[in-house]
Amino acid sequence: MKFINLKKFFKPLGIVVIIGVVFFILIDSIVMPYYVQKGKTTKVPETVGMPLEEAKKKLQDAGLEAKEAEYKTDKRYKIGTVTLQNPPAESEVKFNRNVYLTVSGGEELISVPNLKGKSVREAAFNLERNGLRLGVISYETSDEIFANTIIRQDIAPNAKVKSGNHIDVTVSQGRATDSHTVPDVSLKTLTETEKILIESGFQIGKITYQTNLEILPNTVLEQYPRAGDMVKLGQSIDLIVAQKIDQRTKDEN
Repeated sequence: MKFINLKKFFKPLGIVVIIGVVFFILIDSIVMPYYVQKGKTTKVPETVGMPLEEAKKKLQDAGLEAKEAEYKTDKRYKIGTVTLQNPPAESEVKFNRNVYLTVSGGEELISVPNLKGKSVREAAFNLERNGLRLGVISYETSDEIFANTIIRQDIAPNAKVKSGNHIDVTVSQGRATDSHTVPDVSLKTLTETEKILIESGFQIGKITYQTNLEILPNTVLEQYPRAGDMVKLGQSIDLIVAQKIDQRTKDEN
């Protein structure tokens, strides 16, 4: 009497069953959906302004395939956000259609130029040419850097910043032995101001008169260089001075 080897029998059967299950899954999840959707259309959803991964999922849920077209600098959208899609939203397309997404690389950053050793005028020109602006100007004495040239800047050269950023600079006033602090002459009479400036080693510079209804005539309103600045002895200090109101103008008002 012959005995049947069950192991030899069930082994091929198991392989056949496994192959059948895999085949069924492929038919059910890939082939059938393809034939069901074939020829049908869907509307493209809006993805502009969405984070890339969220946009991909939304397109996938709509039966579409997301493709990253390119990355572009765009200050309107955050980095990694969809800025443009093709086809556009509400377009009627076939299922499984590719939708190409343009993604924001963020705002373009600008390289800060080296301002050391330049005059304030040169620095302002260089910054504006690069889409930046000159910020606060402070002064200090220096035995190494020539007067009226920039000693340092608050943002290092070659650093990347946003367009329109302000760059503060420190300007040399020359050696300390050659400079002196400008006294405060604001709200002083022109006569008092002249005396103070001469005694401090300065002289009166250009005087500009400005009508002022609240301040007495011949009173200093503003000065340049400003009070506290370090400048060379003998330098002229320009003044803006309140002038007397013309009586005819006053009567007309």
